[in-house]
Amino acid sequence: MFNALMVKKDEESGLATADVEQISLDQLPEGEVTVAVEYSTVNYKDGLCLSPKGGGLVRNYPHIPGIDFAGTVEASSDDRYRPGDKVVLTGWRVGEAYWGGYTQKTRVKADWLVPLPEGLASRQAMAVGTAGLTAMLSVMALEDHGLTPGDGPVLVTGAAGGVGSVATAILANLGYEVAGVTGRPESAEYLRGLGASQIVAREELNETVKRPLESETWAGCIDAVGGEMLARVLGQMKYGASVAAVGLAGGAALPATVIPFLLRGVNLLGIDSVMQPYDNRVRAWQRLATDLPMDKLEAMVRPAVLSDLPELGADILKGKVQGRVVVDVNA
Repeated sequence: MFNALMVKKDEESGLATADVEQISLDQLPEGEVTVAVEYSTVNYKDGLCLSPKGGGLVRNYPHIPGIDFAGTVEASSDDRYRPGDKVVLTGWRVGEAYWGGYTQKTRVKADWLVPLPEGLASRQAMAVGTAGLTAMLSVMALEDHGLTPGDGPVLVTGAAGGVGSVATAILANLGYEVAGVTGRPESAEYLRGLGASQIVAREELNETVKRPLESETWAGCIDAVGGEMLARVLGQMKYGASVAAVGLAGGAALPATVIPFLLRGVNLLGIDSVMQPYDNRVRAWQRLATDLPMDKLEAMVRPAVLSDLPELGADILKGKVQGRVVVDVNA
């Protein structure tokens, strides 16, 4: 028997609640690889899955959330993995449609796993998690579209969140000038510690303007907010610059015009981590092991255990979680 955070729905009220329970191996779903989970983390999707109505993501109850985990292979019927191998999983709708990482043991498809790169421990991998992987994919996309250090400031919206924190640290480490957007003045010192050279108040970008183009300011942007802020930022990009869109904390609507695309050749790049091909995942994890300074990563970390997760899930939906939460599932 081992511990798992199980979410169950009350048939009468239709609402779900989460509690730590003991389950057995024979209760785990089918899959080629059994993993002894060491660490997980908390993402926005996890907050939705832990919410009373499942955020529209959970298909069936009872359910174990946790869209990320890292650990050690215990058993495998797939030749790619052997007992003792260190692995990491992000995406593939694990923790949403399938049981996830808020458990001491899990069983998954081999295709969903990635070998943990050398130099990266499982705890560090979960300090990275989906948020950090998304940040790295965003940096890679901007670079693939021509961004280089020296081109000018790179804007990171929602900079104190999970994606923004890792993106800020990576960009600064690579020599980029980083401007971090935050609505929390108390986060300014935290962001400067990660390498941001400029702090932009959310209010400066949080409203639409009638002018489709403003002064060319940003050489690149990683946007976790969407909505009106993304629309505003598009009109401030330099000629030929790109925006990597990774989130919608400010809303899914985009009240923008096509003018920035037509007159300045601006690129809007969609970043998906859930169904990202295996080779690109490996490339991103290898880049994270070399390009993300581990001291900066540690500065983002807030430790947690399984019993903390219901409260943390509610907090992340309210924008109250700064940086990255690392969940020790065995504590």
